[in-house]
Amino acid sequence: MTDVLRIVPGGLTTVATHELMTFLAGYFSREPVDIVVIGLPTNMNGQESASMKQIRPFVEKFRKAYPDKQVVMFDERFTSVLAQRAILDSGIGKMARRNKALVDEVSATIILQSYMDSIQYKI
Repeated sequence: MTDVLRIVPGGLTTVATHELMTFLAGYFSREPVDIVVIGLPTNMNGQESASMKQIRPFVEKFRKAYPDKQVVMFDERFTSVLAQRAILDSGIGKMARRNKALVDEVSATIILQSYMDSIQYKI
């Protein structure tokens, strides 16, 4: 998520896949959201990775449930590595760095920042 002015991205939380639509319904009822950025898993050659088989059905379900929300798929290559490095650089302990939920949250923030950076230069 970002601040109201769409300047600073921040982590929200990590949600189990089976709880995601319920979580989003609650979040959208409380917060104004018009764009949703979803990580696009790709291989080094730029082709979609195998995990798109699970992501594509979610994106279709999401678009049907929220036709008023713009969905943007954005490259997520290297975000886990960058997230782990950012966590390490922040001084967080070794056990916390192994926390997949924390890595996922930081990765999502990096994806959103990268997306925001990409549109900044297109305006």
